[in-house]
Amino acid sequence: MTANRLIAEARAAGRAALDERAGKELLAAFGVAVPRSIVARDAAEAARACGSLTAPWALKVMSPDILHKSEARAVRLNLASREEVAAACDEILAGARAYKKDARIEGFLLEEMAPAGQEVVIGGVRDPQFGPLVMVGLGGIFVEVLADVAFRICPITRLDAGEMLDELKGAPLLAGARGRKPALRAAIVDALLKVGGEGGLLMAHAHDIAEADINPLVASEHGAVAVDARFVLTKA
Repeated sequence: MTANRLIAEARAAGRAALDERAGKELLAAFGVAVPRSIVARDAAEAARACGSLTAPWALKVMSPDILHKSEARAVRLNLASREEVAAACDEILAGARAYKKDARIEGFLLEEMAPAGQEVVIGGVRDPQFGPLVMVGLGGIFVEVLADVAFRICPITRLDAGEMLDELKGAPLLAGARGRKPALRAAIVDALLKVGGEGGLLMAHAHDIAEADINPLVASEHGAVAVDARFVLTKA
């Protein structure tokens, strides 16, 4: 099974967490939509890879020593040409080195940008008493400042997932408040079930995943795409 392989490979390499590419492959194995992507070793390879993906692109550093890429200025978005991608590789590398001088750099993740939409956060944690818990919230200020989130013990049902969304103070934004285009609610519910439902990721790997952070899941009128993902493994 893909998920077992990804976790086993990370453990064999001595990693405490899956890298972003592996995390998204894990999500895809459970049916969560992720962007098409390519891992490139250097700027020249990243520029060549542009021909296999549809612009605009996002570019991120691949490093086991940098979990929070935005803090390291190791992310570039809306790149539109091979030249921009090559230049962004140099900028990202410089930012990563300034953030952590001895960080191991394994390459770059080049991926297609997701359609614009409302940013949603889906998370998970393994509680010692209750087992896996799943969380949902709106991105940006709603989760960072207002802590506008809802939790449930896994496994959740479709009804639970809907109630979690209804509990959020920012829920009207998902329906299209203040001139926004509405997000496809069913797509967010489906993603929640694939992560925290019966047979979902958190249940299937309850003993392997200590923390999950899908931030953000971009929800538009067309669906929901996980554009960033982080999975911390339990200690073996």
